[in-house]
Amino acid sequence: MSYQVLARKWRPRSFATLVGQEHVVRALTHALDQQRLHHAYLFTGTRGVGKTTIARILAKALNCETGITSTPCGTCSSCQEIDAGRFVDLIEVDAATNTKVDEMRQLLDNATYAPTRGRFKVYVIDEVHMLSTSAFNAMLKTLEEPPEHIKFIFATTDPQKIPVTVLSRCLQFNLKQMPQGHIVEHLARILEAEQVPFEPAALRHIAKGAAGSMRDALSLLDQAIAHGAGRIEEAGVRDMLGTVGEGHLFALLDALAARDVQAMLAVAGEMDARSLSFDSALQELATQLHRIALVQLAPEAIVDEAERTRLAGYAQHLDAEFLQLCYQIAINGRSDLALAPDEYSGFLMTLLRLVAFNPETPPALGAGTPSETVPRAVATSAAKATQAAPMAKASPAAPKAAAALPPANGDWHGLLENLKLGGMVRELAHHCELAEQSDNAIKLRLDPAHKSLLMNKATQDKLQAALATHFGGPVKLSIEISDLNGETPAQRAESARSEKQNRAIESLEQDAFVRDMIETFDATINEQSIKPL
Repeated sequence: MSYQVLARKWRPRSFATLVGQEHVVRALTHALDQQRLHHAYLFTGTRGVGKTTIARILAKALNCETGITSTPCGTCSSCQEIDAGRFVDLIEVDAATNTKVDEMRQLLDNATYAPTRGRFKVYVIDEVHMLSTSAFNAMLKTLEEPPEHIKFIFATTDPQKIPVTVLSRCLQFNLKQMPQGHIVEHLARILEAEQVPFEPAALRHIAKGAAGSMRDALSLLDQAIAHGAGRIEEAGVRDMLGTVGEGHLFALLDALAARDVQAMLAVAGEMDARSLSFDSALQELATQLHRIALVQLAPEAIVDEAERTRLAGYAQHLDAEFLQLCYQIAINGRSDLALAPDEYSGFLMTLLRLVAFNPETPPALGAGTPSETVPRAVATSAAKATQAAPMAKASPAAPKAAAALPPANGDWHGLLENLKLGGMVRELAHHCELAEQSDNAIKLRLDPAHKSLLMNKATQDKLQAALATHFGGPVKLSIEISDLNGETPAQRAESARSEKQNRAIESLEQDAFVRDMIETFDATINEQSIKPL
């Protein structure tokens, strides 16, 4: 008995068994149940998301011997012949090899004849965007006024190439890429039915490699079963795909956090010894950096609680701005691999770039172990602030912290000019006003319109560290979100800018030459183009 590949054996044969396209299934089910049938359907989406599968299920729903139904029986001769691909009234055409107008005209001439066995004659045209302009024009009249016994089902991966005149005559359904969770669940069900032992972590690698295509996932699953001699194991799947395991990935993140170049080189060397893909490594690294950034700014976007917990430490200790820079370096490094002397050296230079642009100071050795949430994590800015206290006490000339704290007699604006802050820390400080000050403590007030500046705790920690450095002693900083009583540095700067702009406009309006131009040519001044000197 010949072996049937999993992609064909487990192809859905009803709407109920279709995975990941609920929005399309819902619309088609309601239309079939209410007998609101259109003459032309267009399914769009990337490869392997179920376009032709849905077309065949729809053909069964239209021709099932029990009647037009959203739940075809699957046992009548029409349903079985459609599943087997030998139903005479289901004509499947590959537009990639039948692009000419003569072939389309012949197809449409046959469409005028009544169906041989079924209720409808169904034409499924795959990759319809490959048809020539003349072929599209030839079908327009039939699409506009088709015989009652004809149904057209088009499938394409590139709807942009289909003429608008054809699109307007079709009901269009956009199929989504399969979420990785859906793919993992479906593969697990298949393996259980096939009685193939597997490790769940291996399925996640396959789902990731499938890139949203269920057919690709099933093909990779077939390959993985053969590679593992009837077993699906994570190590074997990683070797088969040449992907980077989470161990290597988090080891790189640990080394980045600690600015440990030797650890990075060791990981890269191990990857090279195992012939892992450096392109995939940078892709996976960029993905993890993206996920860490989400944990920092929108933690609710990470649905998996275990993943959110594991990344929380990195999100807390890696600066948000530096994280964005790392992401940019990773994706640019991936595109530069082809230009490097070899992929290994290109990968190493990307890793060295990550370390070179890390502004943080590495912690002391032995600060953590690989099993912790963030091994050897970077010391936070708050830690820097606390380290300043014993230094101040140890120095005979150091002033008492309590006496040194009042910020320039309450002048928050003047204090910020001396701090020389940058980036998000500067934005936070300049949108605050001084609320209270006491021994070793500063309380700021932040306008609710800018409360997003407090989403990243590292920004507040850096501001606290800058204040501690300025005063030579520990500072307890707190920020409340409430309406302002005065003017923030940002508001004062904006007022000064507006005043300077208004003076420039007024000066230009009073210029004799400009006034002469306005009176002579009825000209107007474009105030947006005026820039004060």
